[in-house]
Formats: sequence, structure tokens, C-alpha cells
Amino acid sequence: LLSKIGARKDYKAEWGWNRYLLKDKMFAAICTNKESKPIITLKLEPVDGDFLRTQFPDIVPGYYMNKDHWNSVFLEGNVPDEILMDMINKSHQLILNSFSKKIQSEITGDNLS
Repeated sequence: LLSKIGARKDYKAEWGWNRYLLKDKMFAAICTNKESKPIITLKLEPVDGDFLRTQFPDIVPGYYMNKDHWNSVFLEGNVPDEILMDMINKSHQLILNSFSKKIQSEITGDNLS
């Protein structure tokens, strides 16, 4: 997660979450659910999240998040690594794209104008 361009990590003590952010916007969170199972929560386009939830029982609506846009993956579950990596990449890109071109350029170091 920290290898993603512009990513930084913080710890939200009151939630017990390790958050991964671009500027002030979260693209991933690692925590445990109420059963103490480790999960990663990622933002996806609703259609992508819905599709993945139908394919993998270990991908569920986002834990303590908007259930349409956020998806939680049980880290000890049966989701292939390549699917999880694709979800991470899409979440990062979705958050990056939410910024203005100027901010995107500051984050990536690219001239996007």
C-alpha cells in the first residue's frame, strides 16, 4: 500500500485502523472486524464491488463504511492475491482521480495539464 504513488499511512487510534491516504482522502484501511478478523477495506466503483462480492464470499460490504462504494476483504479468506492487488490499484486510482488535475500532478509528479 505504501508503494502506491503519494501514499501515506496514519493510525486512527479511536477506530483502531491503519489508514492509507492520498492527501487527506483514504483509499485503504486495515483493521479487525467485531469478531477480531483482520480485514482490508477498499473503495471501488459500485458495479465492480457488487461483482466481486458475488464472486468471493470473503469480499463483503465495507465495514463501518458506505456499503455501495467500500468493500472489505477478509485477509485470512480465499481471495486470490491478484484480485486483492487489482482492488488496491483501483481504489488508489479512484481516489487519485477524485482530485483536480493540479493536485493529481502534485501527487504523481507528472505534468497532467
